[in-house]
Amino acid sequence: MSKKSVPLILFCAVLVLLLSMGIRATFGLFMQPMGLAQGFNREIFSLAFAIQNIVWGVGSILLGALADKHGAGRALVLGAVLYVLGLVGMGFAGTPTELYLSAGLLVGLGQSGTTFGVVLGVVGRAVSPQQRSTALGIASAGGSLGQFTMVPLGMEFITGFGWQQALLLMSMMATLILPLSFFLTGKPDENAAQSKQTLGRAVSEAIGHRTYLLLFLSFLVCGFHTAFITLHLPAYVTDMGLNAQHGAHAVALIGLFNVFGSYGCGWLGGRMSKKRILVSLYALRGVSITLMLLMPLTPVTLYFFAATMGVLWLGTVPLTNGLIGQIYGVRYVSTLYGVIFLGHQIGSFIGVWLGGKVFVLTGSYNAVWWLGIALAAAAALLSWPIDERPLQRLQPQAATV
Repeated sequence: MSKKSVPLILFCAVLVLLLSMGIRATFGLFMQPMGLAQGFNREIFSLAFAIQNIVWGVGSILLGALADKHGAGRALVLGAVLYVLGLVGMGFAGTPTELYLSAGLLVGLGQSGTTFGVVLGVVGRAVSPQQRSTALGIASAGGSLGQFTMVPLGMEFITGFGWQQALLLMSMMATLILPLSFFLTGKPDENAAQSKQTLGRAVSEAIGHRTYLLLFLSFLVCGFHTAFITLHLPAYVTDMGLNAQHGAHAVALIGLFNVFGSYGCGWLGGRMSKKRILVSLYALRGVSITLMLLMPLTPVTLYFFAATMGVLWLGTVPLTNGLIGQIYGVRYVSTLYGVIFLGHQIGSFIGVWLGGKVFVLTGSYNAVWWLGIALAAAAALLSWPIDERPLQRLQPQAATV
């Protein structure tokens, strides 16, 4: 790819993640209106989105491999089509099975091809190693900007047109990913260090490296936090006496502040130890949740929590993706990130499903919040032993990314 194309690639990457991640962030708003209309309790709704998250994780490996072998454009187009079909199906789902197939299977597969694994792979290969971490931060900020813009828009759609029509409008917006995908095409170039390495050998090599396991496990905790909060925070807020608008505004604020968090983490990751930034992010997440639970929940304390959590939200993504490129090289970065992202989505599955299950059993989310605090501490400890040095095979090409 030419240097002249980098700004266009970044711009399109930001827009794709804005649409894909922004639409995803609205799903928590549909829990109560869909539940009332279709008779879905929180456990059913939570299981549908738990399925979505695990399918997203498994699909990220498959779509990442497709992007690495045949070009990102094909993966993006396939993902966008499945995403649109899933949103339309979700709008007409009248039974739990139909919800699981549409919101769970189809949307999950759609997200696999239109989110971080495929998109950041294009960005990471388009820029120099010195610029890579910052560029990944800029692209990741697109997902956060989507959360900030799409959640209030989704609330307006639901209020003005009803939940079913809102989903159809969201599906129409998702079709915009299709033309954008034509600017994010191309197969990855092989470099000298990896020209003879197959995809299977690259995955096997990474899995045998302890740092890869540490990234997998710590990213699992990230998924637990983000999925549980995105889906269940709006309902938790109303349970605690605030209204649905407060919940929507809180989720949007998380997205707004993570625009700065994602870019800031990407920028810092190019200038200092990425693993130390990860340790700080996970530890501070635990502090933020603890303060929210200990203080009375008012609009002020809710928005303070949203702002602080937003700074810490998806900053893990450019750091984790950057570490993968730095340690294992960028030839198969979409696939290698996809495997790590499966860990994220296992955590997402647990967080989303457990939130609904615990609420049905106890009438409260408190146990899940406190579990989230314990997991934040565990992730900080897991991130500390990460070895940031490139593998010996890649040492001649070692550079800060």
